[in-house]
Amino acid sequence: QVQLVESGGGLVQAGGSLRLSCAASGRTFTNYAMGWFRQATGKSREFVATINWSGSRTSYADSVKGRFTISRDNAKNTVYLQMNSLKPEDTAVYYCAARFGPEVLVVSPRAVEYWGQGTQVTVSS
Repeated sequence: QVQLVESGGGLVQAGGSLRLSCAASGRTFTNYAMGWFRQATGKSREFVATINWSGSRTSYADSVKGRFTISRDNAKNTVYLQMNSLKPEDTAVYYCAARFGPEVLVVSPRAVEYWGQGTQVTVSS
């Protein structure tokens, strides 16, 4: 089992920044690709960003490309999502996700093996 705990969400004005963190425990962190997904009220969960085990490969949804940055610190078993230039449409619950496999990425909710509990991000206009 892998336990994922997110933190860092909150309320921010449009144009502002937030950094989400996700602390992992339970299994060898470097065996897992990590990702961030989000779910707005009344909508399905969608991919935001992903990173492979070493941090050498990343991928982003078009809607966040150039504004969000995913990174990981394997010494701290933590993955981050730096969110800049936030927009009201970024408002959602953000979930951390893990998928086993050192060279994979995780871009589909169906591929996720472990989820965090989610953290709310609200962007006011």
